[in-house]
Amino acid sequence: MRIDILTLFPDNMDRMLHESILGRACRKGLLDLHCVQIRDYTENRQNQVDDYPYGGGFGCIMMAQPLKSCVEAVLARGEIPREKTCVIAMTPQGTPFRQETARRLQRDYDRLVLVCGHYEGMDERFLEACVDEELSLGDFVLTGGEIAAMAVCDSVCRLVPGVLSDPECYIGESHWDGLLEYPQYTRPEVWEGREVPEVLLSGDHEKIARWRRAQQLRRTCERRPDLFAAFRAENDEDRRLIEELRKQEGRPRITKELACRPAKEEDLPVILSIVDEARAFLKEKRIDQWQGAYPEERDFLRDMLRGECHVVLHGDEITAVFTVSSAHEPEYDDIRDGKWTPDLEACVLHRCAVRARWAGTGMSDRMLRFAEKCSLENGRRCLRTDTHPKNRSMLRLLSDNGYRYRGNIDIHCEPGHESVRRCYEKILKTHA
Repeated sequence: MRIDILTLFPDNMDRMLHESILGRACRKGLLDLHCVQIRDYTENRQNQVDDYPYGGGFGCIMMAQPLKSCVEAVLARGEIPREKTCVIAMTPQGTPFRQETARRLQRDYDRLVLVCGHYEGMDERFLEACVDEELSLGDFVLTGGEIAAMAVCDSVCRLVPGVLSDPECYIGESHWDGLLEYPQYTRPEVWEGREVPEVLLSGDHEKIARWRRAQQLRRTCERRPDLFAAFRAENDEDRRLIEELRKQEGRPRITKELACRPAKEEDLPVILSIVDEARAFLKEKRIDQWQGAYPEERDFLRDMLRGECHVVLHGDEITAVFTVSSAHEPEYDDIRDGKWTPDLEACVLHRCAVRARWAGTGMSDRMLRFAEKCSLENGRRCLRTDTHPKNRSMLRLLSDNGYRYRGNIDIHCEPGHESVRRCYEKILKTHA
């Protein structure tokens, strides 16, 4: 595996990447890691790599020319074919990096080119013309892409055969099969009054294995409900452990084929109860969203008259509600700190919520799938939406389902409430 990291700080990164496990793997010839100075590919005397943004704003933007020239020069080195090479830009707008991503990159490519942004970002034209993927470590911003690039490099390289002493070193770790790792303990047996779980001292390997698997499932459910909702049990033992866990948690399971239909006026009591549950959840989390009268009965009645409000059904139970509108949304015209994908007609997702007892079961993901289907049925292959910047549950749901952050807007809301919303969109795939 060869990895080229394009950066403004190659010396610092090179020292880090050639230490410890990766350094030993490089000396064995298992890895070929290079850090390349972007400034060496400028076309001006000052070695300038950035300039002021068109349209104004704070900071400077990395220019397309030195980035493109650097990528082209790096790609020209070596004999690895282009189809086995992936050019990746590290950006806050990228797809979240997961363990699954690391496995895919190691499996599908022999070479990665990681481009580190800096300042206020990179010229969008370079990303469009030269980059295969954009990756992000998460919903936060770093000074530059170097830390993110080193994280990706380390995560991918440790999966290369021979870099670690045995595959068991990473199989069973957090995220390998979509779950977090079980708790670990070492000597002494009792530390400050805290004892090692008795099962780990029993010597019964079957019991220990079952306890560890149960802890993986429980820990993932409690700490990462998004991962737990996406996990699919592949054996009877996992299914049994999950069943026990669900009984303990009191959460329902999706056991029937879900359906989606246009909402009817007789659905209003259930819809408004779902809204009240969502409003209470947001209030508890101190998120200033849906904390006034909106959304109210007349909003949903209007949506119903237009045929835009839908409900999701599990059997006869309404589990979620959403509105997908093909009408022009004027507030979206004034997006700032970014832009929508141009030349795309889009639907807008409004007023969506899942019944509280179905939280953490994957119902929110299914609701999004139905909303996307509605958008496609309206002839729009782009779905847009917005949410409060502090609504972490919705932000995570959108990110995990492939929605891309596009900027911010101010909405018209009741006096005394926060108006800023983060905007997301997803280009939908059409199936023949």
